[in-house]
Amino acid sequence: MQAYSLGQIDLLVTFSDRANFLMEVLTFEVVELLRCYHAILGHPCYAKFMVAPNYTYLKLKMPGPNSTITLGSNFSHAYTCDHKNFELATGLAHSVELQKLGKEAAPAIPDYKETTVVSALSPTEETKAVEIDPSYSTKMVWIRTNLPAE
Repeated sequence: MQAYSLGQIDLLVTFSDRANFLMEVLTFEVVELLRCYHAILGHPCYAKFMVAPNYTYLKLKMPGPNSTITLGSNFSHAYTCDHKNFELATGLAHSVELQKLGKEAAPAIPDYKETTVVSALSPTEETKAVEIDPSYSTKMVWIRTNLPAE
């Protein structure tokens, strides 16, 4: 699935509180996607704010005018967001795949008037034994010698 940019928007982004904050204008690409996240901060944001991300502890650290600004989340919130995103992505993928399969697959309608004879394969004069591995004479398969033209 592809996403196309609908345009760009410049937003004033502020991190932290009144005592120690950083404020910059960031340019975001606007796309129409069903996602759990409202915005994704990537390398341009990290470069502009001089952010050091720590993905293990879900923290962002950046220099502030008075001290280091630390932003974080908790694991249960991150898990909830990831789980919702997974369910959404799975649902979208399945709906697209199902539509594609519906267009490609022709409905198979069995012919109930046609009779087929199913017989069990048993070692008779119509079969012969073939060794699978010459070093093991006990490993053999039975193959049919006169198969129908179908």
